[in-house]
Amino acid sequence: MTADIWAAVPVKEFAGAKQRLASLLEPEQRQALAAAMLEDVLAALVDAPLGGIMVNTVDPIAGELARRYGARVVTEAARDGHTGAVMVMARILGREGRQGMLTLPGDIPRVTSTEIAAVVNARRPVPSVTIVPAHDERGSNAVLCVPPTVMQLRFGDDSFLPHLAAARALGMEPTIVKLPGIGLDIDQPQDLRAFMQAAPPMATRTYLMLAGSMGGAASPTHPR
Repeated sequence: MTADIWAAVPVKEFAGAKQRLASLLEPEQRQALAAAMLEDVLAALVDAPLGGIMVNTVDPIAGELARRYGARVVTEAARDGHTGAVMVMARILGREGRQGMLTLPGDIPRVTSTEIAAVVNARRPVPSVTIVPAHDERGSNAVLCVPPTVMQLRFGDDSFLPHLAAARALGMEPTIVKLPGIGLDIDQPQDLRAFMQAAPPMATRTYLMLAGSMGGAASPTHPR
């Protein structure tokens, strides 16, 4: 059953994306990787029990991809960082009276529609917050806010514990759901190693194999 919960995906401009992978991938390859990862995320969202998808970006390729998957594209505060872009979408969805907002990044290519459904189904009655931590339990890779503006979100490498504290300060006990696909964001070389062990065929995995950026199944090597 589809819930009136909208996905909110902030996407930075692909130019200069994934600088921490510079030892493995050339700039053009990093841009292509960012696009492939976003496509995997959008593909999972389309098949999930959601009311809609919103993407906040000024990148033309990201915008084209988003529209191809039926997403609504907004640009307000797209250059104001992850937090700024997400909170603008929260306010838009709040003004429209949407039930909730599930925000997640565009660099979690192992996410599946089943995982997204698990987050939606785990939500508690209004008001509530559901969080999927990053695999290292430092970041917040997905946050479901019911209603969309239930609390101020602040993203960063160490946002998970602050988000728990913020929810509790408002009298809400956050629901924590640990999921391997959502939990694996691709930022560091070791993330690519873990990602390449994934079995399902995905745009991201296909791109990396074609790019010849991986030596074997789990050991990235500098592309030449």
